[in-house]
Amino acid sequence: MLKTTLAGLRAHKLRLVLTAVAITLGVGFIAGTFVLTDTVDKAFGQTFAKSAGKIDVAVLPGEGAEGEGADGESGIPQDVLEKVQAVPGVTKAAGLVRGDAALVGEDGKAIGDMPTVGLSVPSEELLRYGVDEGRAPRGGGEVVIHTDLAEREGFEVGEAATVLDAGNRPHRFTVVGLVDFGIDQEASYRGAVGFDTATALRMTGEKTYQELNVLGGDEAAIATAVGGSHEVLTGEELGARLAEAAGADTEIIRTGLLLFGMVAMLVSALVIYNTFSILIAQRMREMALLRCVGATRRQVFGSVVTESVVVGFVGSLLGLAAGLGLGWGLLALVHRFNDAIPVAAPTLAVRTIVFGLAVGVVVTVVSALLPARAATRVSPVTALRAELEPGSGRFRLGVVRTLFAVLFCALGLAVGGYASLVMEKGETAMYMVAGGGSLFFCGVIAAMPALVRPLGRFAGAVPARVAGVPGRLAVANARRSPRRTATTTIALTVGVGLMSLFAVIAASGKATSVAQIDEQFPVEFQVNTQFGGEDQRVPHALAGTLRQRPEFSHVIEMRDAEAAVGGDESTVSTVTASALGAVLKPVITQGSLADLGPGTALVDKFYVENHGLAVGDTTEITSKRGTAQVKIVGVHDTPALGGVLVPEADFDRYFNVRDSSTLMIEMADGVDANTARKAIEDAAKPYPTVRVMSVAEFKDTLSDSVNTMLMIFGGLLGLAIIIALFGIANTLTLSVVERTRESALLRALGITKRQLRRMLSIEALVMAVIGALTGVVLGVAFGWAATEAMGESSVFALPYGQVAAFIVLAAVAGVLAAVMPARRAAKASIVESLSTE
Repeated sequence: MLKTTLAGLRAHKLRLVLTAVAITLGVGFIAGTFVLTDTVDKAFGQTFAKSAGKIDVAVLPGEGAEGEGADGESGIPQDVLEKVQAVPGVTKAAGLVRGDAALVGEDGKAIGDMPTVGLSVPSEELLRYGVDEGRAPRGGGEVVIHTDLAEREGFEVGEAATVLDAGNRPHRFTVVGLVDFGIDQEASYRGAVGFDTATALRMTGEKTYQELNVLGGDEAAIATAVGGSHEVLTGEELGARLAEAAGADTEIIRTGLLLFGMVAMLVSALVIYNTFSILIAQRMREMALLRCVGATRRQVFGSVVTESVVVGFVGSLLGLAAGLGLGWGLLALVHRFNDAIPVAAPTLAVRTIVFGLAVGVVVTVVSALLPARAATRVSPVTALRAELEPGSGRFRLGVVRTLFAVLFCALGLAVGGYASLVMEKGETAMYMVAGGGSLFFCGVIAAMPALVRPLGRFAGAVPARVAGVPGRLAVANARRSPRRTATTTIALTVGVGLMSLFAVIAASGKATSVAQIDEQFPVEFQVNTQFGGEDQRVPHALAGTLRQRPEFSHVIEMRDAEAAVGGDESTVSTVTASALGAVLKPVITQGSLADLGPGTALVDKFYVENHGLAVGDTTEITSKRGTAQVKIVGVHDTPALGGVLVPEADFDRYFNVRDSSTLMIEMADGVDANTARKAIEDAAKPYPTVRVMSVAEFKDTLSDSVNTMLMIFGGLLGLAIIIALFGIANTLTLSVVERTRESALLRALGITKRQLRRMLSIEALVMAVIGALTGVVLGVAFGWAATEAMGESSVFALPYGQVAAFIVLAAVAGVLAAVMPARRAAKASIVESLSTE
């Protein structure tokens, strides 16, 4: 029986290839994910090992109070460096400084949304970075700049550069080198400037070191000198530690990509199941003949399972090869956009090979079990009679399948409806919606054969009218085998459904944010500073200057400070009193904004829930100026206002914070937006870290971010859609073989080759539209449910253009998938086909 099975595979190579390609694509994606992340891990390990290999011993900050400096700052106190330098055998030791030191660009503004990192760059033996041009800094007036940052902003060796210290005071330096900080991921992301150690301490305002690097000396002696409050590692151990930390990031990437890989494998399983079902139906007489010559049911079952093992194994091997190339290509692409990601030779680990082969073979075998079981039911007498096309004739869903479909659809609707309409909004409700969607989708899979004919009639209405006889025949062909068409289209439904779901959630999230901005912050401009800690604030003097300008009707200051509220750390904020309720309109869920006065506060719903308080209760605000009792007069749902909002006069009593975290500016009537913006920028020139953004720009940025996220999801789900489209091509190819005599008869009755090709193309189009329509309906419905579950203020938005594009693209792709099967059908000889038994 084994010889018969293998001989059948050799005789029908096309059958083997058609079945194996789906598994090849799925395994290729999974293997490519492992190759990409393993190669990145390997490259990071080599890079960090090379860097850390330049030192003998490293001292890292320990945990606990003893690992802090004199002012309570975490890090390694400066006197510890002196102790290490005094250890016998130590030839050189240096402390590494890290903090913020904003580099100023040609426009007089600090570069980037975050301050550039300020680092100490030791010279000679302890230098762990690569100097691309020039040299390391040696004095207080010298600076080096990250090479990528210098190229982007136009800095060159020998030029002057301005850098802001911790107090945002400008200092002039001479650029003496361009340095590759590639091993420092934060420095590569934010950009970095480097100084000698003393200058780095002065510019960043740091009082402690983040690390000590040592040449010479004994590890144990150094550990004794620094005491038990610090960690001492060899250079090799430090390299391994850094590589492990970098590997944590790649683990997140690996997990995310593998989730999409599993979606691709699910679609592959559907395609393989359908392919084997068609093959078994087509080979019914062959199976019956084997039974006639003595093959048992177990042997027939075993032959199909053996065939699936061979197909899965071959497809998985090809998938591993494809994954190796895919992973290497992705790494080259990532490195092109971010050269901080190092490149190494592609890594195909044993784990990747075993996992890829196991997943490919198991998915293929499991997908073939039901068709194999169907093969055992073929009676020997079947070999003596001709049958209709498998799957044709009257179709009935069956009682068990009907009950299953109704049960799962009802459960899915109940869970999804309860989560979106009854449960408290938030993360748990969204998980419930996801669970309800999964249940409902299982019900749709069960019911899909019964939906094929009505959906086929709807999807094929226009083609049947426009394309004449070939169009009507194509629609009839798509509808006459409901089970086969259902299994083919449901694979496409998975990909298009997930795409539609993400599109709806993304559009709704964007609409919600825009609506909240328009409702709660109806201003034209916001003024902020770089993200960089508590000291990065908008000067109060700038607000005063802008209030004197006639271009603006309101200049609103938002200030905040950290304090103990009710015993827990929380953000206490305030806004300009004249704007609260007039320009800024926070969402009040309990109490009243009008009651906000001296000795009172508005709190957010999380504070109320966590502390078990209600409107009318009192709580304490403890700051450096003492403790004050405040009465809660309302609960708000406006995250930008912080956990606790108090009146301006009370805030000034509690805190010594005059500068703002944000300025919001409303233009006066009749003022041009460009004129107003120029007035703000002119007033902000003395403040390098201050930046201006219009609300329109913010909305555009938000839109770009959402579109980028959608493109990423679309690209990752694209493989699942490609596999599903291949399933359509697979079904059509096998159907062409199955309907050889039928196609020849149509040709004999006057159908031309072109009309035959058109018929198969329309059949593929109808199947693709059935799958896409089902996916869009499911995706939009559960996208709405997920939006409702997000929060009380969520706004549902349906991206009509994107949803329509999904259907159109699926239809076009379906037609393209039919090109090869249609050409094969048209090339067949009429006489030979009619004589085929």
